[in-house]
Amino acid sequence: MRTAYLESAPSPPSPSPATTVGRDAIRTAVADLMPDPDHTATEQEDIPALELPVTLDMPGKVADFLRAADLEPAEHATLGQGVTVRRGQGYTLRIRAVPAVHRCLLDGCRPLDGIQGVPAVPAQRKARREYENRVSALVPPGP
Repeated sequence: MRTAYLESAPSPPSPSPATTVGRDAIRTAVADLMPDPDHTATEQEDIPALELPVTLDMPGKVADFLRAADLEPAEHATLGQGVTVRRGQGYTLRIRAVPAVHRCLLDGCRPLDGIQGVPAVPAQRKARREYENRVSALVPPGP
């Protein structure tokens, strides 16, 4: 097809016009083979986006609390696969998981904000807020 396109450059008239292919004909044929940009955009919008794993740093105070909490086996496995990164006196746990798991882990550490009758420890509350900010910055809220 490329050869025919290049050969269809203006040239002296040929004796048999039925054997030559015009540039317009080739452009039309190629355009018909290409997907319609408007059509493919709507198809991509209809397909739900797969959740890809996201790596976030979880403060050590939150990780310690969640290890002792009653979580699902998948969430415990995610915590177990995290990489410990030393930070001064404490540490952070670098976790790679899909956004839904990060949201579940965030829901599991809600008691760090304090529950009725039990005062919250300010350092734990701050650590939970830091993790919440990291999750909400990367992940739109779930349904």
